[in-house]
Amino acid sequence: MSNIQTDDIRNVAIVGHGTSGKTILAEAMLYNSGEITRIGSIEDGSTTSDYHRQEINRQISISGTPLHCNWLEKRLNVQDVPGFLDFLGEAKSSLRVSDLAIIAVPGMSGVETGTDIVAGYADKQGIPKLFVITMLDKEHTKFDAVVSDLQSHFSRRVFPLTLPVNAGPGFNQVADVLRRTLLTYRSDGSGKYDEGDLPDDLKERIDQMHEELIEFIAESDDTLLEKFFDEGGLSEEELRSGLHDAILNGSVIPLVATSAQKNVGVSRLLDLIAKYCPSPADFPGLTANKSGSGEQVTVSPSSDQPACLLVFKTVSEPHVGELSFFRVYSGSVKSGMDLKNSSRQSSERLGQVFSMNGKNRKDAGILNAGDIGAVVKLKNTHTGDTLCDQRLDAQLPKIDFPPPSIHEAVVTRSKGDEEKIATGLATLHEEDPTFVYHVDSELKQTIISGLGELQLEVVVDRLKSKFSVEVDLVEPRVPYRETVKGNGDSKYRHKKQSGGAGQFAEVWMKIEPKGRGEGVEFSNSLVGQNVDRVFVPSVEKGVNSACGEGVLAGYRVVDLKVDFYDGKQHPVDSKDVAFQIAGKGAFKEAFLNARPCLLEPITEIEVKVPEEQMGDVMGDISGRRGKILGMDTEGGFQVIRAQVPQASLYRYSTTLRSLTGGRGTHAEQFSHYEYMPGDVEKKVIAKSSTEDEE
Repeated sequence: MSNIQTDDIRNVAIVGHGTSGKTILAEAMLYNSGEITRIGSIEDGSTTSDYHRQEINRQISISGTPLHCNWLEKRLNVQDVPGFLDFLGEAKSSLRVSDLAIIAVPGMSGVETGTDIVAGYADKQGIPKLFVITMLDKEHTKFDAVVSDLQSHFSRRVFPLTLPVNAGPGFNQVADVLRRTLLTYRSDGSGKYDEGDLPDDLKERIDQMHEELIEFIAESDDTLLEKFFDEGGLSEEELRSGLHDAILNGSVIPLVATSAQKNVGVSRLLDLIAKYCPSPADFPGLTANKSGSGEQVTVSPSSDQPACLLVFKTVSEPHVGELSFFRVYSGSVKSGMDLKNSSRQSSERLGQVFSMNGKNRKDAGILNAGDIGAVVKLKNTHTGDTLCDQRLDAQLPKIDFPPPSIHEAVVTRSKGDEEKIATGLATLHEEDPTFVYHVDSELKQTIISGLGELQLEVVVDRLKSKFSVEVDLVEPRVPYRETVKGNGDSKYRHKKQSGGAGQFAEVWMKIEPKGRGEGVEFSNSLVGQNVDRVFVPSVEKGVNSACGEGVLAGYRVVDLKVDFYDGKQHPVDSKDVAFQIAGKGAFKEAFLNARPCLLEPITEIEVKVPEEQMGDVMGDISGRRGKILGMDTEGGFQVIRAQVPQASLYRYSTTLRSLTGGRGTHAEQFSHYEYMPGDVEKKVIAKSSTEDEE
């Protein structure tokens, strides 16, 4: 049972590019604090946070995992976040509930796309960053070059608080800039170190860096600067409040040298987080909307306020059910509380409240403002929902997830699995809101969408293992449209004479094109008594049916005007069904006489690529019949805006990553429909005819 106060909580997310050492860093933090008895291994599948079967098999993190430990009487809530671009939604949700982004950067490679993206997310969230250079026990590390890369890429305020003395396979010593001492880590992997004097060749450099650090800190604290000049130095304790404020306001972006595998530098990282990094109490409250009134209210990080929490993640665990992870933004939370779901206007009673370390959970007791926990089996609460005291009745801002950029159609291998698939897809969307699906009634396909091929592979794998459904992924059909470029007319007679009552209807019809996006307009200009007006709705039904089915290639008809201007009827054989059939036939005939054509959907894309690959990417866009709209610069990247036919974008994200060595990303959204080139149109019509015959 715990009752930890807001000031003593540190919420951190370990983020970065894929394979930058985040999971092992989290593992070493848990080990040093006594939460686990040994540092697990990715290869053996024995880490605390990567415990799902797919994570063990693939040897990567797929899902963000909440962890916790205690250090220097502070509670550290740690999120181990996947680094692959397919799982960026996990970075968004984890950073949303964190007060510090720990960005892992390998000592061999430096800044990569993922580094850039998560740093941008942290800036948008308004939380400070701390860089950790990892894997300094490997060969070919280049610490100084990586630091220089980070400083030029992000800010000159990126400042090393520890430096590796002997980086490489024997790495066990770091120079501590704050203490101006040498820390020699023991070879038993315990994370403990002996403190000694700096070697002569380093002393001058560390003294100079210590002064630089004080100058950075003193930019926002004149008292410390005076004391430094008067006494020639400051103790670590005197620096504490100044460094804390400097980290919080971004005057200093700390950087720490580590090898989690060898457990070197990690205990000092824990010291820095506990002593200098912000608690939830250091941030102003969140602005929330009062339900129904449009009024705004501030939710303050204080335990004596009414309770308010945000659910930032949902997972479905075997033998447990749905676990909802949440952060308490105000008040205190404990088992048995009744709270209002202000996002859905329903009520929830909290079951047992847990603190999590991977799949291991323990009773949390009371969680105060700022803390993170989990609760099982809420009735009607989903990721992004706010639960709060009835008196507060406020809704916190939702998590802003990145939009999907890859789409596939799902085909079942055995009939009768539709219900299982629907349940499986709904559960998987609940666990990862960046994975979305919809049943497209027009195209008669279930379309699944996500951030990358790997994410959709994981979905297929989970459908098989958790829901016993096997599916294949195929290219989704493209929702082309049919329209006309000219005017057309027809006089269509439907006559059916067989035993019993006959059918008779004659419809005279004109059609003409309308502006893009104006839809189908049906009118009648009947005069005289040739056709009873009671049959006008029947003809309209026939026209609507033809528009839904398509005439040229089986796609919906749009943007034209239909005029039913005359016809003939029979006193006995004319009836609703006869005029429906005649209306449909007249429309098809007039449509084919009016220079029919296909329209294709055009997607607007925004592609972010390193400058050196810009030529290749623009060439590829042109090869997809794309039009470049403009270019901008963002950091070290070029941002290309273009319009590309949707049909040319299938698996584009995969091509883009291979063109840019995994560094390119893109976002897409529907723009408009436009006429299709004749040669492409012929192919689509021919393909459609073949499918109809089959």
